Amino acid sequence: MTRLFAFLLAFLVIGYAVWPYYGVYRLDSALGADEARAIAPFVDLPAIQANYKERIGGALKEMVPESNREGERVIAWLAESLRPFGEAALEQTITLDWVRHQLREAASRSTEERPAYFMAGIDYAFFESWNRFLVRLGPPESATRVVMRLQGASWRITDILEPD
Repeated sequence: MTRLFAFLLAFLVIGYAVWPYYGVYRLDSALGADEARAIAPFVDLPAIQANYKERIGGALKEMVPESNREGERVIAWLAESLRPFGEAALEQTITLDWVRHQLREAASRSTEERPAYFMAGIDYAFFESWNRFLVRLGPPESATRVVMRLQGASWRITDILEPD
């Protein structure tokens, strides 16, 4: 009985370890489809949009002066007033087509293979935690990082980090 339990536990651990790689394999197949909707099961679009909003908001805060002088208060007020327009534009820009384009371009930059398959561009893919998986396309200094999170029963892309 103990042996059976150990076998089942080992099978579950190996299955869990292989699971996100299988998701990446399926994503690679979906990226080859003609329609962007093919990648929808692998993408959490609201999470990607929220991550980009957060990064842009942080960059905007760094640019806006925090002193209390008249001119700088006007700049801060303008920046705050324009934020909703920027967020709306971001939501219109970051779509499934945009995600598909970003992933295809990253794969194209990171491999000489043509057509540039997503899997061929992967330089590194491993767990960051039990529910977070990182895929790096290209060498570390110029890599696009694709963050996948376990959501329910599937691994989905929640962020795309472009090289600086």
